[in-house]
Amino acid sequence: MEMLATTLGFVALTALFVWSHVRRQSCAAADAPRTAAVPTHPCPRCQAKVPQGATFCPGCGVPQQVYEIVAAAESAGAVAAGGRLHAVVRADVCAGCGTCVAACPETNAIALRGKLAVVDTANCVGHGDCAAACPVNAIVVTAGAAVHRVEVPQLDGNFEANVPGVFIVGELGGRGLIKNAVNEGKIAIESVTRELPPGAPRADGLEHALDVVIVGSGPAGLSAGLEAHRVGLSYVVLEQGSLADTVRKYPRHKLLFAEPLKVPLYGDLWVSDASKESLLQVWETIVANTGLKVLTHHKVENIARRGDLLAVEVSGREFLTRRVVLALGRRGTPRTLGVPGEELGKVFYDVAEMEEFAGRRVLVVGGGDSAIESALGLANQQGTTVTLSYRGASFERAKERNRAKLDAAVAQGRVQLLLESSVREIRADVVVLDVQGASTILPNDDVIVRIGGEAPFAFLQKIGVRIVAKDIPLHQEMAKVG
Repeated sequence: MEMLATTLGFVALTALFVWSHVRRQSCAAADAPRTAAVPTHPCPRCQAKVPQGATFCPGCGVPQQVYEIVAAAESAGAVAAGGRLHAVVRADVCAGCGTCVAACPETNAIALRGKLAVVDTANCVGHGDCAAACPVNAIVVTAGAAVHRVEVPQLDGNFEANVPGVFIVGELGGRGLIKNAVNEGKIAIESVTRELPPGAPRADGLEHALDVVIVGSGPAGLSAGLEAHRVGLSYVVLEQGSLADTVRKYPRHKLLFAEPLKVPLYGDLWVSDASKESLLQVWETIVANTGLKVLTHHKVENIARRGDLLAVEVSGREFLTRRVVLALGRRGTPRTLGVPGEELGKVFYDVAEMEEFAGRRVLVVGGGDSAIESALGLANQQGTTVTLSYRGASFERAKERNRAKLDAAVAQGRVQLLLESSVREIRADVVVLDVQGASTILPNDDVIVRIGGEAPFAFLQKIGVRIVAKDIPLHQEMAKVG
């Protein structure tokens, strides 16, 4: 009995000591200063909590950078002015291509420093030519406001628009970065795949209906197509021109930057610093090796609802589909001349880098500001011979300052002006024109057609997509002004 009592006493005493120790530790923990929790925000795609500054969502793995515009608040009103208008370059977006430098008519207002464009606010007058020309939307014209206002389609975290079943990816969604376009195309198809699991029976029961029609064969469209092909969805990629038409129309040997290194690549399409020829060659090889279904020269004219399906109308032909991914360019469809030879590789509808045309014989066609500015920029390149052809007798639609600069360039012999003229035929080394009723043959290396285009937003609004204004914060580390 004595032994039992001793044992019980020892157990009770030990338990008392343990309880006392645990209590002290608990009180100490409660009294200790608490470490501040890392702020989080919900992932626009899966709603998982994403720590502030994280590159990828811990829930679905999607890079959060692609949601900068999607997650931005809609504009509440006018942006407060803070002084004289000037351009601001977003260092996190700038690809260092130099297009803005060539587009700016002011002396020393913007220049490249390494792979970053830098604005000299003393010389910048805020007219915005650099912002309009920037292929990646990295330049904002502001009067000191803390936001950049953009007009974009209303999209959710899967890049689906307010029209059910219609997804919008790539440049049309507000950002021109190739990596962003690749990521968005893959994300959209992943959403389609969750809703329409490959191999599962479809509620409509129509075997001839496609799971998804992808419109556009740029980086966003090709990325979407590759993902649809990989997972086994029934699909087709429709392209109004040739494969990757926007990239194809860049000047020869143009270097396409893979964008700022901080932009992660989520999609499977190959992207790297490369010339346009190298990039196109790799993409064409991918299309050929995978058997990706791309129909070129199929311009989509309308998208209409057919019960639970969508009808994609293409030149008298109709594709019935359950989902549509629009991977259109933001600049719309350029108007063409409709003359023999316009399909040649020497014909461009935009100018990405003026210096690529140095030492060449260039014909610019058009009578608006874009045509005049292109002619003036090309005339500044070493050894370039520039001719400007316009069907009218005067440039009534152009800005006064552009007309004055053109008059000076013509007087100096830097631009040859052909008014009341029109292109009749484009050949490998010449262009045939009608100049005031007389046929003229002009020696030529390149033709730049700047006669306007069809804006893509009009098409979106026609099919019911809502366009909204959004304010994108200009964070201090993103806005660098010289």
